[in-house]
Amino acid sequence: MSQRAQAEKANEEYLSAALTWLRLLLLRAAGPEPSPVVLTPDAPEEAPAPGTPRRRLFRRQQPAAGINERAQTPATHLLPPAQPLDLVTDEQLQEALDALRRAEASDPPPQLILLGVRFGLSQFERDVLLLCAAMELDTRIAALCARAHDDPAKPYPTFGLALALFENPSWEELAATGRLRYWRLVEVRQADGQPLIASALSADERILDFIKGLGDVDAFGERLSAFLAPLEVAGSGGALPHSQQVVADMIVNILSQQATRPELPAIHLLGTDSASKQLVALHAASAMGLRLYRLPAEMLPQQAPELETLARLIRREARLTAVAAYLDAHEYDAQSPEDAHVWLSLRRLLSRVGETVFLSTRDVLPDLTKSAVPVDVSKPTAAEQRDAWAAALGLHAGDSPARLAAQFDLDSTSISRVADQVISRDAGDEIPLAVVREQLWDACLLHTRPRLERLAQRIEAKAKWDDLVLPPNEKALLRQIADQVGRRGKVYEEWGFARKMNRGLGISALFAGDSGTGKTMSAEVIANDLRLDLYRIDLSAVVSKYIGETEKNLRRLFDAAEGGGAILFFDEADALFGKRSEVKDAHDRYANIEVGYLLTRMEAFRGLAILATNMKSSLDEAFMRRLRFIVDFPYPGEPERKDIWQRVFPAQAETRGLDYDRLARLSIPGGAIHNVALNAAFMAAQAGTPITMPLILRAAEQEFRKLGRPVNVKDFSWHEPAVGVVA
Repeated sequence: MSQRAQAEKANEEYLSAALTWLRLLLLRAAGPEPSPVVLTPDAPEEAPAPGTPRRRLFRRQQPAAGINERAQTPATHLLPPAQPLDLVTDEQLQEALDALRRAEASDPPPQLILLGVRFGLSQFERDVLLLCAAMELDTRIAALCARAHDDPAKPYPTFGLALALFENPSWEELAATGRLRYWRLVEVRQADGQPLIASALSADERILDFIKGLGDVDAFGERLSAFLAPLEVAGSGGALPHSQQVVADMIVNILSQQATRPELPAIHLLGTDSASKQLVALHAASAMGLRLYRLPAEMLPQQAPELETLARLIRREARLTAVAAYLDAHEYDAQSPEDAHVWLSLRRLLSRVGETVFLSTRDVLPDLTKSAVPVDVSKPTAAEQRDAWAAALGLHAGDSPARLAAQFDLDSTSISRVADQVISRDAGDEIPLAVVREQLWDACLLHTRPRLERLAQRIEAKAKWDDLVLPPNEKALLRQIADQVGRRGKVYEEWGFARKMNRGLGISALFAGDSGTGKTMSAEVIANDLRLDLYRIDLSAVVSKYIGETEKNLRRLFDAAEGGGAILFFDEADALFGKRSEVKDAHDRYANIEVGYLLTRMEAFRGLAILATNMKSSLDEAFMRRLRFIVDFPYPGEPERKDIWQRVFPAQAETRGLDYDRLARLSIPGGAIHNVALNAAFMAAQAGTPITMPLILRAAEQEFRKLGRPVNVKDFSWHEPAVGVVA
């Protein structure tokens, strides 16, 4: 017989012995059930025989009529006919008590005995809990309670009944601070004006399940199940990367050293990667024999009484079945006034839960009322990610592990999920390595696509290197930027620069030049060449007039893009990265703080950040020094404008008689040339003709007026060349 089966059998034998003993106690308290007696006006009520024991809690009320109406009550009918109604002798009680004591000594011990040990219950408290649980375990108990109360309307346990039944009672054990009521082991249903001693008692559903031997079932009862859910992370059954295993071992060591203390410290998990923190917490809890349950911060009640009840239920469950709570506040900002109520509830809860608790936040949460040990948790290192890719891909690895680890910064769970998604797509078929290579890259892009809908706009990069018209030096700088992004894995990891340097590993570039000189197109070209997503930052959504909100938005922006699959493009960056000014008031001070935050955050950013401005001189000098590249986009000269005009019309567009030398003399940048070409194309489509010089010049005149340029009508007039002259 298995150990579990032995425990279940021992628990059943104990409950059977306990219920037998309890029924005898109740029968003795109730006394024998009298036969119906008919009374006449002249005949007095028969007195009981001398010496008959009648241990009643309350004096029996005589029936108003001549028939003893108690025999007709529903409570009496709950007793099966086989229930003996004779008086219970001391010998019977002692025999039942001896059987109960033998059952208590079983190994493993019964569940009620375990519960008493874990909560420090006295013998009287344990007996009260047995009485309450017996109501659900034996249908005869309700009728016996009614008889013991001598009131058919009270077929339930009360403290008054317990005081009469059990030995060594104490009033302190009945108080709200007593263990039975504090831990919600029993519930008191006290009506208005009803004495506590006469109020109905019942065992909590979760406690009843534990007593019956269902303590290992993942069901906390209705109240606690609404808040807690098992923490499940895909791939958590495997080994942790070495860097994360070191953190998990440190947590286990901290909790083991504090095990003898009345209250354990909270483990405050810090970092930007929620999945890694959950994985480390799972492994640490498993090493300590604990099951981990997640409690989202948004589920915390704000009312103090509800929070107090929740804390007690969590502590109670930890003592019942060795569980730990994972308080997940990863998405909340400790500095945001909007989230202040969440942090208040967290602090209150932590101050009341003395068991093992993991708290997940991005940054240190100050002013915790409970001792907390901060622990930093990071994603696996690039080398560990490479090994994880190799293990997940197996025979389909090829050069993908090194390539993916160099570009994308993923946790172990995400690596397993992406690999399974690609490899299982054609399960059983031999997938070419080249196909796997491209599918893995696309899957990583989708997985790391940041949630930036409110702060940024994703640009579909279509431009290629051949579309750029720039001087050779500037074009070479752009290619160097793309090359560094593509080869940073080799330089940082294989050549050891990442171990020697802890700052400046991000790649940042400034594109400076007038509007329309090709800054945005150059960003598209780089993104297209690297096969990465390009996000244009919406500064109107990032910059806030409220103190601290701009930094919060920027942090959310950079954190979301840390996965490596996105290029951040700050257009009109001078509005955000301007010079720090002399502090004259609070606004100046916080504006300087914003710039300072940006300087440090840009250095720590893992990906590529591109800043575009047409006011280079307005940027902060300290910021300029920390940029890896500065690319100046000159205003295009006539040769460059001619080249742009020759490239601007798609091959499918029908053109006729275009004079590119004449068009190149129009002094407008490349962005304006694109606008003119597009407007001329629409004019041609409306007229039903090819794109011609008159249409382009008319569109150019409109563009000049839009830009506020002086317009000379002669510059935009067109005379068809003489016949035989080639335009």
